Amino acid sequence: MRNLFAFIYRFRAFLVFVLLESLCVYLIVRYNTYQGAAFFNSASRYIGQVLEFKSDITDYFRLTSVNSTLASENAELRKELLQFKLAAQADSASRLDTAIYAPSDTARVAPYLLHAGRVIHNSVRRTNNYMTLSIGSADGVQPGMGVIASNGAVGRVKTVSEHYATVTSLLHSQMLMSAKIKKDNTFGTIKWQGGDYRTALLDYVPLHIKPVKGDTIVTSGFNTVFPEGIMIGTISGVAKEQDKSFYTIKVKLAVDFAQLSYVYVVENTRKAERDTLELNAGIQTDE
Repeated sequence: MRNLFAFIYRFRAFLVFVLLESLCVYLIVRYNTYQGAAFFNSASRYIGQVLEFKSDITDYFRLTSVNSTLASENAELRKELLQFKLAAQADSASRLDTAIYAPSDTARVAPYLLHAGRVIHNSVRRTNNYMTLSIGSADGVQPGMGVIASNGAVGRVKTVSEHYATVTSLLHSQMLMSAKIKKDNTFGTIKWQGGDYRTALLDYVPLHIKPVKGDTIVTSGFNTVFPEGIMIGTISGVAKEQDKSFYTIKVKLAVDFAQLSYVYVVENTRKAERDTLELNAGIQTDE
């Protein structure tokens, strides 16, 4: 307290000056219309800038929460879009003469659910690449479910804990994905052979087919992991090799695996029923 009084006594002249100046400014602003308007306009501008700066800082630290919310909303929208596309396929198939063509299971609407998750670990430079997601069994994720991104297929869930899941990336030497050429429905198998993480191979396309550079490759829908028509990539090269009955087709993948931040886990609520049926029948599906 003694130091405070000493400080006030030492700077008494300056403090009195500041007090009088403040009083003068108050009286000028209070009793003069023009000066008052100018003061409040300036004050509002500066206060607005301070509040905007504060809001920017707050929003920055809320980005994770905002992105999670947007990803969940996108998952719902993508689910509706997927169901709409499948419904359109089923509707177009039902209009055909069933004596000539009977709609297959892949043309019928299947109840797919999408679970949005953030990628918290990812690799692209190894022979067998994996990623880790920030969602798990508590969010409805189970091993074997497919994983897609906003622009294409990503991989398949390998293991799950309560709040996390690991995913076998398409960039894995043992990962096979049933695919087809969109323009003519010729199916094959996508496999990554290492090296460039943006390029894979489409195997088992017979020589009587005429694939060309630029053709779109999508999921075939022949398994319970991925819905039909999910983008995989585009053909970047086609070659015929001697003593082989299939083309060697290079596919430029639609997904840039080095830049994944959010993905969607695909839940097929009829997967268990179909898998059990095919297992009992001794049918092996290429997923």
